[in-house]
Amino acid sequence: MTTHNQQLFTDSQKLIPGGVNSPVRAFRSVGGTPLFFQRGLGAYVWDADGKKYTDYVGSWGPMIVGHCHPDVVKAVQDAAAQGLGFGAPTASELEMAELLCKLLPSLEMVRLVSSGTEATMTAIRLARGFTGRSRIIKFEGCYHGHSDGLLVKAGSGALTFGQPSSSGVPAEIAALTTVLAYNDAAGLEKCFAEMGHEIAAVIVEPVAGNMNLVTPKREFLDALRKLCTQHGAVLILDEVMTGFRVSLQGAQGYYGVKPDLVTLGKVMGGGLPAAAFGGRRDIMQCLSPLGAVYQAGTLSGNPVAVAAGLTTLKLVQAPGFYEYLAQRARQLTEGLTIAAHKHGIAFCAQSVGGMFGLYFSKTLPTSYDEVMSCDKAAFNRFFHAMLDEGVYLAPSAFEAGFVSAAHTEADIAATVAAADKIFSGWR
Repeated sequence: MTTHNQQLFTDSQKLIPGGVNSPVRAFRSVGGTPLFFQRGLGAYVWDADGKKYTDYVGSWGPMIVGHCHPDVVKAVQDAAAQGLGFGAPTASELEMAELLCKLLPSLEMVRLVSSGTEATMTAIRLARGFTGRSRIIKFEGCYHGHSDGLLVKAGSGALTFGQPSSSGVPAEIAALTTVLAYNDAAGLEKCFAEMGHEIAAVIVEPVAGNMNLVTPKREFLDALRKLCTQHGAVLILDEVMTGFRVSLQGAQGYYGVKPDLVTLGKVMGGGLPAAAFGGRRDIMQCLSPLGAVYQAGTLSGNPVAVAAGLTTLKLVQAPGFYEYLAQRARQLTEGLTIAAHKHGIAFCAQSVGGMFGLYFSKTLPTSYDEVMSCDKAAFNRFFHAMLDEGVYLAPSAFEAGFVSAAHTEADIAATVAAADKIFSGWR
């Protein structure tokens, strides 16, 4: 019998490329039929067939206070009752800017946009306009949105020019991006020694979350800041995922790194399309209408999205919020690891704040190559077995997971018990 999920997917493929509006949702990485969700509440989501799942995706990070938090829902309803959008300034935009600059000391000025891709794309353009240089550095396995210059994979050697990783990206644009290995401080130093005068910016996920979860080495973070300062390049921390997720001050506060520019999204929108970029005043003043770097957006600072984001950012400031979040994430990763090892399975896990990574590997990965050596087939098997048990993990071995403040100790214990049951029959 065809399920509602299967029928919706079949019908969607006739009108939507691949049946989805963002590729990872298609389940191509793990196989099977993607879930179509109808509703969410707290730590749970329900699919089109009415099945309930404990959710560890959380809309890919934004749902840090859980689905349909009553305060967030009310804020959205109240804002919508006043108007869905104006394409003109509102007082709530100023309130958001003030709050972002208060919470993140590296922000001296900020501009609101609608998506993380828009934020990172403009931050790169701004860095180029500020420095008068063209080359950027990114790191293998880090994802910064789908703008042309950032959809680039590494060349055949650490210092070769990048190659397009998507059809439609001109090679001439990709050639302006140099791709290095994440966590390789020596490789970064060599690159600056050879082409430091060309480099406008280095953009990095301070905690990589798009090749599963990879944490930064201290020497790597220190090298990023030191070399950008020495060579006059702009250090951009892409905190679209980590901002207000790993700590109230993001990864920059968690690790004590001061960037020149920061990109934000996900949590700051509370589940609606809102993002931002900001940083040093002298750089931000290069933006139009003050400077020559152009950026605009009809929906930038949308009052309904800002209302959701403001309310979420107020909720996460509650005493003990991040301690609770980190505790639940540790309970999950430690519990899953113990369950796997009890049954002799090569598995490890780690967490940073409210983010976590699961790896079918004997050791924690520190680079893209090490992530790629993990047992992807084992993850896919685990993913579908957990779905059967009512646990929704990211449908890819190369994505970080998320807990929310709505997850209880009992929720995590039930998830670990489900994994233990699966691992007990693992052959």
